[in-house]
Amino acid sequence: MKLGEKIRYLREVEGSLRGLGRPMTQLELVHAIRDEMGKGKSISQSYLSQIENGARPHMTQSSRALLAKFFKVHPGFLVDDPEGYHTELTSDLRTTEGKLDVWLLQGSEQFAGDAELSNVLIKAAREKDTRRCFLLLGAILDTPGLADRLLEALHPELAGRNHRPTGTEGRRIR
Repeated sequence: MKLGEKIRYLREVEGSLRGLGRPMTQLELVHAIRDEMGKGKSISQSYLSQIENGARPHMTQSSRALLAKFFKVHPGFLVDDPEGYHTELTSDLRTTEGKLDVWLLQGSEQFAGDAELSNVLIKAAREKDTRRCFLLLGAILDTPGLADRLLEALHPELAGRNHRPTGTEGRRIR
């Protein structure tokens, strides 16, 4: 994947995370970076456009570090993938993690009509150790009543909602 494609992808994910229901525009990204990363931390819309369109195939180190920090990705992600790069060359755990993240992002698009669910799927995909998040979720669900108690404590406004389809209470899927 080329650097420009990666930046466009990250703008799309960020737009979903912010509840826009669409990718952030380049200008929105420039303003968000300036507003959220502090004074003196900025990147221009024209520079961003050149990167995304391939007119500028490389970024300065400071721009890479700024974008990596804003998007919460490793700076090494913000380069073109080498010619012939294949994900199959990574370890099994890394491949599993990547597949899980892609699956979650696809799910977030499929459930775009449910903003809460879509945002949670994106957050899980952006988590450093997605697999561990799901193992934690499994442990929570295996502990009787814990999910309900956590929901009540963390999001009381959601606790009263009927969160399961009728007739499934008490059933376990194995």
